[in-house]
Amino acid sequence: MKSNDLVRGFQKLWAPWRMKYIERIDSPKDEGCIFCTKPAADDDSGNFIVHRGKTCFVILNIYPYNNGHIMVIPNRHTANISDLGAEEKLELMETIDLTIQALREAYGPDGFNVGANMGRTAGAGIAEHLHFHIVPRWNGDTNFMPVIGCTKVICESPEDTYARIKPVFDKLLEDAG
Repeated sequence: MKSNDLVRGFQKLWAPWRMKYIERIDSPKDEGCIFCTKPAADDDSGNFIVHRGKTCFVILNIYPYNNGHIMVIPNRHTANISDLGAEEKLELMETIDLTIQALREAYGPDGFNVGANMGRTAGAGIAEHLHFHIVPRWNGDTNFMPVIGCTKVICESPEDTYARIKPVFDKLLEDAG
């Protein structure tokens, strides 16, 4: 296939919420670690923090790999899981489990990718602060767009994801007592 063939076959994707990401690329970078500054800002809905625990919190990934992409992050600023104490590790795993339950109830996915990219070489965008990604997956969610078109379509804005998932977290926590 020649490059001219690709240009003729080019289709437009309507994703106006991505403009925030585009504008941010060339903007001055935030001072400090966003996984430290966002929770300190006391603006959970504005920063898409859906849950706060004693030693960790849950935040939406505002540049998601898939709809419902969420991260679980220890409060402690460290890149190394070995720096966390037993209580922190236990709550981290319990919160990952809670997040999977919430995503299962809110989205009904067929499976999940759960993991951490530790270190820049491993793919961590923010390597200095440990974080775990929970990405819901559906049968057939890898369709022609990413395979042929090299384009991933995220059809839900972060605001809509927050509005969908936050009440589910709240209900699960209330039911747990």
